[in-house]
Amino acid sequence: RSDLYRQLQRLSAPPEPEPAPPPEPGARRMRVLAAEDNRTNQLVFAKMLRDLPIEITFAANGAEAVALYRSLAPDLIFMDISMPEMDGREAARAIRRLEAGRTRVPIVALTAHAMEGDAEGILAAGIDRYLTKPLRKSAILEALTLYRPEDACDLTPLRPEDAA
Repeated sequence: RSDLYRQLQRLSAPPEPEPAPPPEPGARRMRVLAAEDNRTNQLVFAKMLRDLPIEITFAANGAEAVALYRSLAPDLIFMDISMPEMDGREAARAIRRLEAGRTRVPIVALTAHAMEGDAEGILAAGIDRYLTKPLRKSAILEALTLYRPEDACDLTPLRPEDAA
């Protein structure tokens, strides 16, 4: 039982960021903020993106996402809609208020419950587009490519020897 308990505790710890290889000369890595309260979803998301030359930071709720937006200046935010403390819509509205007069950061909503009519409510919160769960790597890569800043390095997957 104690081994099982230790394993469960280890699994509930925040994901450890993968060591980042140096970016291409003259280009920087794209900064991505992912707001997701579910630890398993964080791990799956991180695994889908681990071979891409990006810097990813996770927020466990909407309030944390707003705070991290201020300190990280992300290029793109993936925002879960259903989170504790502050949901994704509220967090998106707060970020849009903070942006006043500054560059607009793209926000892509992540939702498990996309019902007819939900899209309008999600987009009305200042969110640029949404993806439904379960997430597909191709859809995430499409969003990253669409919103990659010009001064960020290409999103070509890293070679295994570069990721080590």
